[in-house]
Amino acid sequence: MTKHQLKDELKQSMLSKNADKTSTLRMVISALGYYEIEKGGAGYEATEEDIEAVLQRQAKQRRDSIEQFKAGGRDELAAKEAKELELLESYLPKQMDEEEVKKLVDEAIAQTGATSASDMGKVMGALMPKVKGKADGSLVSRLVKKKLQ
Repeated sequence: MTKHQLKDELKQSMLSKNADKTSTLRMVISALGYYEIEKGGAGYEATEEDIEAVLQRQAKQRRDSIEQFKAGGRDELAAKEAKELELLESYLPKQMDEEEVKKLVDEAIAQTGATSASDMGKVMGALMPKVKGKADGSLVSRLVKKKLQ
C-alpha cells in the first residue's frame, strides 16, 4: 500500500459518501504526514514499511481505546473504534492466529535455549523479527511469559 493508493481510497470513499471510511482514511493520512515530518521533513516520502508501521500503530491505538471505552461503560464509542479498527486491519497483512504464534514461540525458545523468565529478552529478540507486523506484540509477550514460567 502506498500513500498514493491511500489517497485514491479516500477519494473513492468521499464519492461514495462513506463517512466512517472517509474519516478513518483522513486520520491515517494525517498520521502518515506527521510520521514523514518526524522522519525527514518535507522531502521524505514514506515507504510501504513506514505506512504499515503507521497503520499498525493506529490499529493498536484503536484496540487500547476499545478496552478503555468498554471499561468505562461507553459502548457507543467502543463500537465506533471497532469500526475504525476493522477498516485499518483491512489494509494490514493478515495477522497470525494464536496457534501459529505458539509454534514460533516454541521454536524461539528451543533456538535460544531459554529455560526461565530471565531469558525472556533473548526469546523476544529472536521472535519479534519473525512476527513483526503479523502478530500483536502483547500476545507474543504473554505467550512467551507463559511458556517460560
